[in-house]
Amino acid sequence: MSAVHGANGQSAPVVITGGAGFIGSNLAESFLKEGQEVVLLDNLSRPGVEENLAWLRQTYGEKARPCLADIRNIEALRPVFANARAVFHLASQTAVTTSLARPVEDFEVNARGTLNVLEALRQAGSGAPVVFASTNKVYGGLDDLEMVELEDRYLPANPELRQKGIGEDRPLSFCTPYGCSKGSADQYVLDYAASFGVPAAVLRMSCIYGPRQFGTEDQGWVAHFLIRALRGESISIYGDGKQVRDVLHVADAVAAYRAVLSRIDAASGKAFNLGGGNLNAVSLRMVLCEIARITGREPATEWHPWRPGDQRYFVADTSRLKGLVGWEATIGWHQGLSDLASWFSKARGLGPPQQQERLTA
Repeated sequence: MSAVHGANGQSAPVVITGGAGFIGSNLAESFLKEGQEVVLLDNLSRPGVEENLAWLRQTYGEKARPCLADIRNIEALRPVFANARAVFHLASQTAVTTSLARPVEDFEVNARGTLNVLEALRQAGSGAPVVFASTNKVYGGLDDLEMVELEDRYLPANPELRQKGIGEDRPLSFCTPYGCSKGSADQYVLDYAASFGVPAAVLRMSCIYGPRQFGTEDQGWVAHFLIRALRGESISIYGDGKQVRDVLHVADAVAAYRAVLSRIDAASGKAFNLGGGNLNAVSLRMVLCEIARITGREPATEWHPWRPGDQRYFVADTSRLKGLVGWEATIGWHQGLSDLASWFSKARGLGPPQQQERLTA
């Protein structure tokens, strides 16, 4: 993507809300590597993300431009977006559990914050496109799907669904405050494309994992499981561990975001499912087994009741995205998990010495 210059003669930057976060920092690096300027708009509310910001600043210098701001403050957004070449809107409240405990805050960040982003862009009048990070939770709990229970996973009884996964034609069904706030934001983004001509597209993500992720029990479960296992700590499982997700490495997610931006004229006003597909469809139990193989020991587990809105099965049908931009997941989950374990060992020194030796060999 060639450089674009603003009214002041300076090159117009890519703006990433949540730019210090897991996906945001990886996405930012992809542009910074090319010598492009990136504004990293973040309120640094998520523990640990200041490490990502420091890394980007140290590695890429003035090209990585931090902007400490909150998307709930539209006045803080206006000057940032006035000269933006493109906006990736990733800032959000990410945990279902937090939304149940603090639903008003969840709404203010996810729904109102997204509306602020859209309004600031519309008022800027620059025509800068926005690509929004939505979630598969907009489809609800999928409780109507008949499931077949196997020894270590659930699978849909419907053969076509089992083969293709969940498509964008699936009716929206918001549940939990998180699903409502992200779903509302999802629909606002699509409507601003229709009502105001803002170039805007939506990516409804499955479980993304990879380097620079600060996984917790409530969000980022793949990294969280691995961190706990490398530390020799127990892992909490909610439900029976047979629930299935199509995990996607962050490098593949970054490629999808950039591909959608490159075709924003065709993508605008559309939503796309983004996940690892059937080749990367894993249950929690399967991931635990792979972690045992990587670390050389069975991780300790604690079992708890199901949590609200937890889908027993979600695998994304990504054929719409593939049809538009030719995107496909390229990193298999076995390789991706091993690479993440090695990164944790090298970057953060996680795991006993014998495990670190095994992982870095």
